[in-house]
Amino acid sequence: MAVLCIFLMIACYFDYRKGRIPNLLSVCILLYGLGHAMVESGYFGILMYVGLGVPVTLIFYPLFKIGCLGAGDVKLFGVCAGFFPPGKILLFLFFSLLISAVISLFQMLQNNNLKERFSYLGEYLLEVLKSGHFKLYVENLSKQTSGICLSGSVLCSVLLYWGGVY
Repeated sequence: MAVLCIFLMIACYFDYRKGRIPNLLSVCILLYGLGHAMVESGYFGILMYVGLGVPVTLIFYPLFKIGCLGAGDVKLFGVCAGFFPPGKILLFLFFSLLISAVISLFQMLQNNNLKERFSYLGEYLLEVLKSGHFKLYVENLSKQTSGICLSGSVLCSVLLYWGGVY
């Protein structure tokens, strides 16, 4: 987990400074994860790593398509998922998203746009329910605010796991 945390700190640097996570970094985490899985459990470990990471990536991909998550965030969730035992992946995702939600709430309070953001969310969900089609989430948002960097939340979730919280 220490090496994963180092990679995640590098991801945080790029995410917070540049607004994106380089593909090369995602590939490095993937290769390290595959190598670690191979050393720990042989070819079965590689299958487990891939078998855990691919579904997580596929679950979050639609959120990327509608603009709720960045591509780097989706890849980061996927490559990190393989480091966890199967029974802990949902907790990893839960804590990552919970931390992100708390940060987002504080951002909305600070920007004084909580009501506007929740109103937009409600309108978006009603439109999706009526039409049955998804559209870009931020398409009509009048007061565009920057999103949050999920790499920090992912790092915090990994640290919580490593520290024995879950």
